[in-house]
Amino acid sequence: MTVGGWFQIALYLLVIFLITKPMGVFLAKVFSREKTFLDPVLRPVEKAVYRLCGVDEKREMRWTEYAVAMLAFSGVSMTLLYLIERTQKWLPLNPQKLPNVPPFLAFGTAASFTTNTNWQAYNGETTMSYLTQMAGLAYHNFVSAAVGIVLAIALVRGIARRETDKLGNFWVDMTRCLLWVLLPVCLVASLVLVSQGVIQNFHPYTQAQLISPHWVQAPGADGKPTVEKIARQVIPEGPVASQEAIKEFGTNGGGFFGANSAHPFENPTPFSNFLELALIFAIPSGLTFTLGRMTGSERHGWAVWTAMAFLFFVGVTATYWAESQGNPLFHGVDQHASALQPGGNMEGKEARFGDADSVLFATVTTDASCGAVNSTFDSYTPLGGMVPLVNILLGEVVFGGVGAGLYGMIVFVILAVFIAGLMVGRTPEYLGKKIEAYEVKMAMLAILILTVTILVFSAIAVTQPFGVSSITNPGPHGLTQVLYAYASSAGNNGSAFAGLNANTPWYNASTALAQLLGRFFMIIPILAIAGSLAGKKTAPESQGTFPVTGPLFSTLLVATIVIVGALTFFPALSLGPILEHLMMTAGKIF
Repeated sequence: MTVGGWFQIALYLLVIFLITKPMGVFLAKVFSREKTFLDPVLRPVEKAVYRLCGVDEKREMRWTEYAVAMLAFSGVSMTLLYLIERTQKWLPLNPQKLPNVPPFLAFGTAASFTTNTNWQAYNGETTMSYLTQMAGLAYHNFVSAAVGIVLAIALVRGIARRETDKLGNFWVDMTRCLLWVLLPVCLVASLVLVSQGVIQNFHPYTQAQLISPHWVQAPGADGKPTVEKIARQVIPEGPVASQEAIKEFGTNGGGFFGANSAHPFENPTPFSNFLELALIFAIPSGLTFTLGRMTGSERHGWAVWTAMAFLFFVGVTATYWAESQGNPLFHGVDQHASALQPGGNMEGKEARFGDADSVLFATVTTDASCGAVNSTFDSYTPLGGMVPLVNILLGEVVFGGVGAGLYGMIVFVILAVFIAGLMVGRTPEYLGKKIEAYEVKMAMLAILILTVTILVFSAIAVTQPFGVSSITNPGPHGLTQVLYAYASSAGNNGSAFAGLNANTPWYNASTALAQLLGRFFMIIPILAIAGSLAGKKTAPESQGTFPVTGPLFSTLLVATIVIVGALTFFPALSLGPILEHLMMTAGKIF
């Protein structure tokens, strides 16, 4: 742990704090149909879209209509992506002549990108054509992010409105989100990334002649080893910058290359690394202020932000400490030296970033539902690797994904005020509205869907041959690999712990199902909460009302998140990373 490392972490948190209010105000204006500086250019485009699609922008929907529209749109989009993958061999913009994507992998990838998960059981540069990357994957990066944002806005409307059954119009919200928020920022961010060295072209892959050829040993056709001379290197290219911007800003995370954000064509400089980190938290952080602005309680929005920021800081501190300590079994050349590794644990980390940038990126990307990574979690120390896993298991409510983080956090807010109501012996209230049995049941249903999905699929995978055969490390480390895979899928994160062969029929199908359950089965009870709250009357605060605007509320909210997570997942964590850490200190590693 160094002063420079702490400075980077502090600077990042400061930048996120500074952009929270401007982003939150802009989002509130966009979805409240207030005038913005982009209106003269985008308003005519918006009207043309409505005329072309037959959308009545003045008509609003009940929560059930909103849910049906969202599910129908997502289902059609997923089907189209599957068809593009299965036919890319015959489609244009495929200079490498890549074959069609196999059925199980195509299905898993279609589900992954539709749910904003971006779980990748493949290397993008050897599997997906340029057309599939752009018209298929990048398109879903935009629309899946927009779906998450508008669902959060619908929930905020439900909290803010009273005595109505209307939550807005899904098609209008989607159009405004794409035109006013995602497209303009990503256009500018793409150009900035190109200026840093992120590539953007349609060139065929470059064949580079090596200055110093080398020889490798590989099994021959008869099973006997053969020696092969390697004299050329294939350098992949493609339209990377356009996908990189929305990959981070939309908290998608799907990398154009297998190495993801550790690849120099995706993340070439320290500035590009910091910019990508800032893009990941920009909307999730801004939405907390949007919550306060649209509900008329900006202090409540800041209280939610404070709870998120505290959990983020605790997580990044724990990871930084664990990785800077390194492996206690490694003493370096001098066996009498300190057990601490000089420079910390650098295995699996990009040398350009080191421990500080790597753990910051790991914490940010797992706090948000963004699968972008610039290091390999499989090579982290047991406790260092546990923090990204815990971030996802808590529901990714620490800022979280675009929209998903906010509506996931509001579920815990409802539980927190319910607990507070029980402690003071009166009906819980949230911003003037009574929280009754229906809202609490829906909140618990949303949490249980995530929990059951992760634990059930993990239990099947570690007890059946088709699941165990993909584990590369035995013992508790292997359990962590499997648990992380299903947590990342159900939590719609998409990052992988690595070391697990997930490109099998079982893992492609089961992770896809976990992604669909974690996305859509969680959304339905949340929209039900929004519809219920929108129909309620508001009552003025009294002396018995538990305030949701100060440090006491933030503390209770953090405690609720941690306790629910601990009670749910502590047994599994005990058998995985915690046991691995204890065995490492006793002299055994995996």
